[in-house]
Amino acid sequence: MKGSIYLLISFLAVVLLSCSSNDRDVNGSSGKGVVNIVATTGMIADMAAVIGGDNVVVKGLMGPGVDPHLYKASAGDVALLSKADVIFYNGLHLEGKMSEIFEQMNSRGIETVAVSDGIDRSDLLTPPEFKGNHDPHIWFDVTLWMSTVGSVRNALIEKDPENAPQYNKNAESYLVALSELNDYVKERANSLPEDKRVLITAHDAFNYFGRGYGFEVKGLQGISTDSEAGTADVKELAAIIVERRIPAVFIESSVPPRYIEAVQAAVKSKGFDVKIGGELFSDAMGNPGTPEGNYIGMVRHNINTIVDALGHGGES
Repeated sequence: MKGSIYLLISFLAVVLLSCSSNDRDVNGSSGKGVVNIVATTGMIADMAAVIGGDNVVVKGLMGPGVDPHLYKASAGDVALLSKADVIFYNGLHLEGKMSEIFEQMNSRGIETVAVSDGIDRSDLLTPPEFKGNHDPHIWFDVTLWMSTVGSVRNALIEKDPENAPQYNKNAESYLVALSELNDYVKERANSLPEDKRVLITAHDAFNYFGRGYGFEVKGLQGISTDSEAGTADVKELAAIIVERRIPAVFIESSVPPRYIEAVQAAVKSKGFDVKIGGELFSDAMGNPGTPEGNYIGMVRHNINTIVDALGHGGES
């Protein structure tokens, strides 16, 4: 019995050590910093790493292809969160299944910051199907995402006032880069005729993108992927595609492709051929080390994929 208990304690020690000693997560930053950060999504981890620079160690919970709507924290995640100096999360119920964990961390004295708190509530969308709650996919409008930079910067300055000048400088530089990104997205979007700016994806993640850059957006599922699309939804969307002769639809990296493939098949049964225009990154970024593995690269990939497919009829 004593031997079994010793083995169990040893195993738990190894697990906790591996969680605390890993200096680079899938979407985090490496280095010896003074502020330990845990971020939920890759987009937030990327921002925290850029603003924090060498003064922080960032670990992201949700890697490429992970759906934050459905994410459930593991025991290792809880151990990681409990060692953080500050936890950054999106808010607006994006990480719906983790709300109780954030409350636990707060009760332990660990600061938790919803980056969406930096956005004026009048700028948020409240789709009727979301029952009074705001659309959480704020990163799809670059100007909204710029409003979250202050939340990260201010939290870091509060934790590490000695390095405030560096955090301010990094934040200012990042805002310049994001402004240039926003201009690029607008330019590419405006290269498409207005009647071709119809974006169809697996779920309604792109509403802010549509409002910000002049696209009509339709999703097969609702804002959260925590629901199944029914046969009626597929038929309704297929009818719209056929009627309006929409050339391409898009799959998402964090949503199974079967939903859009079902729409494609329904369209084909009506005598029209709609192409899969490519894969978009919606609720998660791409793999580390790839152009889509950071926020700016992800946004550029998305707008390029959308405009190229809708402007040239998509791909097979």
